[in-house]
Amino acid sequence: MALIQTAYADHIGVIAFDNYAKRNALSRDLIAETLAAFDRFKADGARAVILRSAANEKVWSAGHSVDELPKADVDPLPYDDPLEQLLRAVKKFPAPVIAMVHGSVWGGACDLIMACDIVIADETSAFAITPAKLGLPYNSVGFLDFMSRLPLSVVKEMFFTADPIGAERAERVGIVNRLTPAAELEASVMAMAKTIASRSPAAIAGFKEAMRVLSEAIATNPETCEYLQGLRRSIYFGPDYREGVRAFLEKRPAKF
Repeated sequence: MALIQTAYADHIGVIAFDNYAKRNALSRDLIAETLAAFDRFKADGARAVILRSAANEKVWSAGHSVDELPKADVDPLPYDDPLEQLLRAVKKFPAPVIAMVHGSVWGGACDLIMACDIVIADETSAFAITPAKLGLPYNSVGFLDFMSRLPLSVVKEMFFTADPIGAERAERVGIVNRLTPAAELEASVMAMAKTIASRSPAAIAGFKEAMRVLSEAIATNPETCEYLQGLRRSIYFGPDYREGVRAFLEKRPAKF
């Protein structure tokens, strides 16, 4: 059974997560289907892609599938992790990717939102990045996704508390480009996509790639890279990560 729905018309692609039985968790299989859709849209010359949930439920996506994370002693977010592949695909796609958000966004799905070029949401939306609940060591690229979009104080609050930020504040701090009533959300997103599709695709592709390269142009020496990796390694080899994943799978609060 397909875990996403897709549509394509007028140079606009739509990818809709459709696995609400798992709250649209970003599983390996769902991501594989999503990556294949991005490849098709690229081959078709899409000028904009809309990323959304197929149903207007309370949760847009629950984030990374925790049951697919290693239980201990292994980097849970290596370079080739499916979620990392998806984030890179969104950022490197040669046309704008617009997130259409109804409902709450959790964990890795919040990072996915940060990777999108434009976010349009309604009043039901909320955004939480939750590795602190799992004792999960986040990677440097993930931090930069947030830090390039939000004030550092907001990034720290989100990572330290793991609490959701509601719709109105999300617009104020820059997670969301535009809030619109739920009844008008789809029309508002499609209007934005049509506007973008009417502009020069070559110019926009160049703009997006230039901004991606510039936003990632942070000089880091090898010693710093090793230090950051050491910080992460000390976490995923430590007791908090074991307890966090075990508690989640056992559906109980973690005891750190």
